[in-house]
Order: sequence, then structure tokens, then C-alpha cells
Amino acid sequence: MTREVMDYDVVIVGAGPSGLSTAIRLKQLAADEGAEISVCVVEKGSEVGAHILSGAVIETRALDELLPDWQALGAPLNTPVVEDRFLLLSESGARKLPTPPQMHNEGNYIVSLGNVVRWLGEQAEALGVEIYPGFAAAELLVEDGIVRGVATGDMGVTREGEPGPNHQPGIELRAPHTVFAEGCRGSLSQSLMARFQLRVDSDPQTYGLGIKELWEVDPSVHRPGLTLHTIGWPLRADTYGGSFLYHLENHQVAVGFVVGLDYANPHLSPFEEFQRFKTHPAIRGVFEQGRRISYGARALNEGGFQSLPKLVFPGGMLVGDAAGFLNVPKIKGTHMAMKSGIVAAEALHAHRAGQGGSVVAGYPERLRQSWLWDELRGVRNIRPSFRWGLWGGLAYSALDTYVLRGRAPWTLRNHADHTALKPASACRPIDYPKPDGKISFDRLSSVFISATNHAEDQPCHLRLKDEALPMSVNRALFDAPEQRYCPAGVYEIVEDAGAARLQINAQNCLHCKTCDIKDPRQNITWTPPEGGGGPNYPNM
Repeated sequence: MTREVMDYDVVIVGAGPSGLSTAIRLKQLAADEGAEISVCVVEKGSEVGAHILSGAVIETRALDELLPDWQALGAPLNTPVVEDRFLLLSESGARKLPTPPQMHNEGNYIVSLGNVVRWLGEQAEALGVEIYPGFAAAELLVEDGIVRGVATGDMGVTREGEPGPNHQPGIELRAPHTVFAEGCRGSLSQSLMARFQLRVDSDPQTYGLGIKELWEVDPSVHRPGLTLHTIGWPLRADTYGGSFLYHLENHQVAVGFVVGLDYANPHLSPFEEFQRFKTHPAIRGVFEQGRRISYGARALNEGGFQSLPKLVFPGGMLVGDAAGFLNVPKIKGTHMAMKSGIVAAEALHAHRAGQGGSVVAGYPERLRQSWLWDELRGVRNIRPSFRWGLWGGLAYSALDTYVLRGRAPWTLRNHADHTALKPASACRPIDYPKPDGKISFDRLSSVFISATNHAEDQPCHLRLKDEALPMSVNRALFDAPEQRYCPAGVYEIVEDAGAARLQINAQNCLHCKTCDIKDPRQNITWTPPEGGGGPNYPNM
């Protein structure tokens, strides 16, 4: 069966904040000149927003530029921030700290980013953008060294890789320009970086794993508009991470925990650290009379300015988290993702109109002249300073923020997360308490409320380059850390006929990409499963 071909002026991979902002701005600019432009957005989630996971507190700077009348248009920004709190936790106590300037949220809104993205999708479609959810972009179309578009994955392929009775070949989406807005650690974006050597002049990207739950809490403990961030316990001082509690409308609280994936102890489990965090005396009371609604996890970029790759290549560009636009000290990336999409659209429009030269030069140069570039450069040294531990990082961050004001004549470097693990024999085992089923939970019950689903009879999308390494290296040296760093119970060591082996429960996968990042030998490659698979996050 041959693949159907659909031609557009611009193809966008990913219906997140950056991809939809690109699409909207392209249509706006064309409409301003009375011109036509065909724009297609392809999204692997079952619907727009299904795979979106973020805290989230949104800074409206980019939204104000894109859709100045967003309030009149009914954007779901319903809870303005009214108070910020910042706590340092010990095992049994909490000390209030001054809120760092980057974390002041006056004028910002606590939101469900998934709902914001669904609303952005509606605005895009109203302008004539074609959005195709449930189709995973699985293949780059490269001809004569130029990206000509993408192909979606085949549907109905059996576990053995053969066409099944309901097989449908993928569709080729072709365009002179393809914008990759896949989010953090996008599979095609990773392929592009390798093919076009986009990382040759940048530091390795570094990552954190963010785990989130949405709760409905007792009205007596609900404080709409409150943002609370914590550092310290349960993490040791040599591990980067922290938590957030955001009080939304309707008696809902979003609670999350982020662990830097450069941690060294292979016994550490980010999921268990999160569950343990909720039992702290200063935190537990928020949830004791509440009900957990949803659960999810996602990797996030932490490399910042020095880890940005080259953003353009023949036939396309990177926007949003696919490129690494996230302000770690501010704990925000949505405004940056949207701004990068806006700038990309303006560069594409100028190029198509014969006004701005090549897109290759126009997009990066326009970004360098924008507030995004200045903001990201100014905080470039804060996250890497935590290589000196919690106290060293806090001390340097204070110096950088209050004295140097982001203008240090040096730039601290980043390192690849997968190189950070120490042998299990050299590290302290961690005894995690059993979940109580009220405040803390196990992985499988958590995955259940993420509404994760994959077609069972399809090839495993988590691929091992070497089938022997999970046992000969990961288990032998690191006590099989994939059992702990995966927040969904995908990786499991089982006894089979008297011999141990790694079992991959791919149907549990939340698409967080942690395994692709943290595996010590980079032996696991995350590839897109059949379109529409994965989590289906409501209100996350």
C-alpha cells in the first residue's frame, strides 16, 4: 500500500504552546496582507492537550503579543496568583525563605496548561489551521539533504512488525518548511540534531523529571491563587530538585515534584521521593481530606542558554521545548515556547514575502533580538551552580541574582545526565516507606488514573540497541536503575526459568522520555508508538 501525500506551505509537528503559536501567527500575518497560507499541525496525542503536562503558572507576556484580546476570547486563565511562598524543608520542619525574584508571580495565572492548549487549538482552527490529533510523526522526509516534511506512523502494525488486518499506511505531510515543536526530547528533533549536527557548538542538554498529581481538596485548606515551592527534604543536599503546590479554582490543587536527572545515586526513585514528600507535616494536611484526580510525568529541559542547539537546518526549524527554551529559576517555559513560535512564524512570513532573506538566518537573529534571549542568557549560570550541592547552589544563585544580576563574565558548563550515575555499590541504599493509599500511592494505581492506553498488538516503542546491556551493565553495576527512574513501572526485572531478565511493560508508558535520557549507556531509544496512544490528561 502506498502512502497518501498531502502538501502544505508549512507543516508543524506538535500541538503544544509553541506549535500552535507558530500556526496562529502564520495565519494572522497572512490575513493581514490578504494572502493565503496552508498550515498543518500533526499531534500524536488522542486530542490536542492530551499529552500536555506542566505545573503550571503562566506568564502572559507572549500570550499578550499573540492574542491581545485573550480574555474576551475566553482563555482559561481563571486564577490569578495572589501569594507566593517558598519553604526549606527538613525531615520534620519547614522554614520560610525569601522568595527569589525570578519566582515572584504577581500578574501571573495558575492554569491547566492542557486546557490552555486546547483553547489555543480552537483559536488556530478558527483561523483555518488544519490540526490532526492522533497521528504520530514518525519519520523525517529528507531529500537531497533538505527536510521536505514528515510521515506519520503506520496504524495496525502487529507486535512482530507485520501489517495486521486493520493496517493503514502513514501519510506523508510535505511542505517547503517544517517546524518541529515536539516538546522536550522529541524523537524526530533528536534525529535532526544528529543528522545536521545541531549540537556541535552547544553543551549537552540536561533534564529534570517532573511528576504531577491533581487533587480535589477540602475547602477549608484551599487557597485559590496560592503558589508554594519547596526545596530540601526529602532530597539530600547533593541532589537538585524541589516541589510545587498550586491552588487552582474549584477546590483543586496541582502538586508536583521535580528531580534533576543528573543525580548520582542509582538507588534513588523520583516517584518514591514525590510520594514521601506529600507526607511531610507542612504538606500532608492539604491532602488528608482530599481526593486524587489525575497523575502524570514528563521530562523538562534544564540546560538553558548554553545548551541551546542550532535552531535551523535545511527545510526546517526547532521551537519551544524541542529546542530547550525554559527558564529554570523562574520555573516557567510556556511564555518562552510561545514566543519562539511567534518569532519563527514572523521569520517564515518575511522569507515567504521576500522581505527577510533566508529563514536560516532570520529566525535565530530575530530570537537574539527578542526579550526571550536576554531572559534566558541572564539566568544561564543558576541551574549549573547546583553542581556544588544545595547550599553552594543557593549561595551562588544569590550572588548571581543580587550582585552580578546575570551579567557574570563567565558561563558555567553543563554535562550529560546519563554520565552521572555512580555504581550501586558506592551509594547509600534508600529505604522508601510503603504507600498508604491515601496520601501516597504505588506506580500502577497512579498510571491507571493517567488514562494511559496503547494498542496492545503493536511493536514495542521502547527499543534496546543491545539486548544484553540491561543485565550485563545496568543490573550488574547500577542495580537496574530503570526500575526506579521510570515513573510508570515500564521496566521490571523478572525471573524467567531461573534466569533474570528485563521486561518492558510498554503499555504503561507515559511518554516522559526519562529512560531515553537517563540510561547509563544510552541503550534505550524512545520512538513514537501508534498515534493516539499514551496518556490522556484531563485538566493537567
